[in-house]
Amino acid sequence: MIDLPWKVFSKTGSVETYLLMKQMEEAYRSTHQKDQMQQSKTTLANNSQ
Repeated sequence: MIDLPWKVFSKTGSVETYLLMKQMEEAYRSTHQKDQMQQSKTTLANNSQ
């Protein structure tokens, strides 16, 4: 999904497209970190039982 904005940016040099790509990367990173934290909490809870 992030490849499309990069391809557009590399062809056009559009700053707006670059900023969109960075926003998408940050949203992905944030979601991924939340998922990992939830998995860790679940694993710890299951191991302590």
